[in-house]
Amino acid sequence: MNDTIAAIATPFGSGGIGVIRISGPKAFDIASKIFSKTKNKACGRTKLDSHRVYHGYIFDTKNKDILDEVLLIPMKGPSSYTAEDVVEIQAHSGTIVLRTLLNEILSRGARLSEPGEFTKRAFLNQRIDLTQAEAVADIINAKSAKSLKFAASQNLGVLKDQIQELRKNLINFLSLLEVNIDFPDDVDPFEPSRKEIGMIDDVLEKCRGFIQQHEDACFLKDGIRIAICGAPNVGKSSLMNRLIEQDRAIVTTFPGTTRDPIEEGLNIDGIPFVVTDTAGIHQTDDLVEIIGIQKAMDHIKASNLVLFMKEPGTVFSDKELEKIVPFRNQSDKKIIFVINKIDIKKHPLPELSKKYQHLPKIEISALLNLGIKELKQKIVEITIAGLDMEKSSVIPNLRHKKALEQTVKSLTAVKKGLTQPLEEETMTIDLKNSIDSLGKITGETASLDILDTIFNNFCIGK
Repeated sequence: MNDTIAAIATPFGSGGIGVIRISGPKAFDIASKIFSKTKNKACGRTKLDSHRVYHGYIFDTKNKDILDEVLLIPMKGPSSYTAEDVVEIQAHSGTIVLRTLLNEILSRGARLSEPGEFTKRAFLNQRIDLTQAEAVADIINAKSAKSLKFAASQNLGVLKDQIQELRKNLINFLSLLEVNIDFPDDVDPFEPSRKEIGMIDDVLEKCRGFIQQHEDACFLKDGIRIAICGAPNVGKSSLMNRLIEQDRAIVTTFPGTTRDPIEEGLNIDGIPFVVTDTAGIHQTDDLVEIIGIQKAMDHIKASNLVLFMKEPGTVFSDKELEKIVPFRNQSDKKIIFVINKIDIKKHPLPELSKKYQHLPKIEISALLNLGIKELKQKIVEITIAGLDMEKSSVIPNLRHKKALEQTVKSLTAVKKGLTQPLEEETMTIDLKNSIDSLGKITGETASLDILDTIFNNFCIGK
């Protein structure tokens, strides 16, 4: 934390503007040593006022050559992203120019930042909590407008405020228990009031609500996984290209063209999906095809939605369906039967048996782009049916969910102790576990391993 760090904060490559960020106690000093407001004035003499935008030049301090014309923005801590002294340099974007400027900064006493170290310092300096830090990564990786909305809300501290309020209520209740334990002769025997029992119920209800919000809408962060499967040459790759509206998968008239699964992002009405084109499933002795089919089966099992394709002149076999899509044993598995090549009139369309007639069936022609719009509508309809995505302003991530589940487990034991005779010391242990679990969400009780895992997933410069 005593080091001054620096990094390129924008993606590498040619562009209009590239940003270099410096943070730490030497940030202002380093910037003044390499910056001048004029071409002819020597660098190292510019007094930098906080939160001003300076136009000028970055110099090679050894031979006094101008490296680039820049805008320089100094920000005195704690009124900065990291709550430390920060300087941002807006230069021309290009790999060589930005690396050259960064090397000059590093030669003046800064070190290259680690992944996510700027945001980590903002957390350690208590400018943001851990949920807000994670929201920064969610904003960057948002796959849709809705996921961006939730991430932005979390970045403003909405989840933090709600978790801290729950934690505060539990801490107040814990203080009552500990008074009875530490000073049994000075206070009346502990008997929880309706208000206190109601408070535990309220925390439990809200924690369970957060868990359900994750279950209902976590796909907004990662995308709903769709697997396209069926026999060779049924049109799986053509369907994928139609769905994503680009020629991503190779299409030929030869069966078995697709060997390895191909993934691509898809956005329908603001909902993010990840669609996978899989190898044709059939009986074969070819080792490469066998491996491809096994990979296809793995993607089918991991998917949230299966598009099972058939073509005219074939039949839906119950035995085949049970082998490929054992969705009856998976409550979250959904399926749409897709009949392709309906433009071919000389063969009858396959029919579903009574066992599967209640499931959706869409007729399309991937070649002629017929029925694709209706298929997209059906995909959205059955994947988010019944979900009210406006009921919450935030969606807890998987780490939050696990901490909430532990909170519910511990609080359930506390609730049992309030309604049945139980030692106050035992209830105190469970209550402390609940408080600790909630603290892991905001970072107040998070271990160093958790912090390292979170911030190591950030890019350098953020």
